[in-house]
Amino acid sequence: MACSYSLIWGNTYRVALLLLAFLFTLVTVVGCQPKEEPPKEAEMVLSVPSAAFREGEVIPIEYTCQGQDVSPPLTWSEPPAGTQSLALIVDDPDAPVGVFTHWVIFNIPADSRGLSEAVPTQAELPSGALQGKNDFGRMGYAGPCPPSGRTHRYQFTVYALDSRLDLTAGVAKTQLLTAMQGHVLAQGELSGRYQR
Repeated sequence: MACSYSLIWGNTYRVALLLLAFLFTLVTVVGCQPKEEPPKEAEMVLSVPSAAFREGEVIPIEYTCQGQDVSPPLTWSEPPAGTQSLALIVDDPDAPVGVFTHWVIFNIPADSRGLSEAVPTQAELPSGALQGKNDFGRMGYAGPCPPSGRTHRYQFTVYALDSRLDLTAGVAKTQLLTAMQGHVLAQGELSGRYQR
């Protein structure tokens, strides 16, 4: 009887070892198979024109702190399928303190194809879009206002996202960028110049 138990235990042990070896091999082989990579962020490029100025041109004074300081009209091309919302960031990469943010707006409806001139500087727009704070500490758009002497570039970057963002109005650009990570389907940029 003892031999019988010993034989059964020995066979069970061997079967368990073989099963573990098989599982280890399976996990190793599956793990080494090439994985389907998710689409790279901003694989598709959006076109972002404005009726106020063309790529690389001078931004008209009415859209700056020396004029009416209202946002320029913007449009963008059809975003990719799966777009759930859009976001826009306007930066001055030539500011003396480093990149200076002039506008943060997000959760723009996916079916929007632009923003009209003079978007109100309120936290929430009638469309449901939310605005963050710019680096002046104000809500909404604040136009170019560089120190006198040197021309600065202003980059209007539109992002197509695969989700609506769970953020509240008044967030800073850094918070928006963090929330957008892994959700950007496409992006496009319009650059303008301004000098005081």
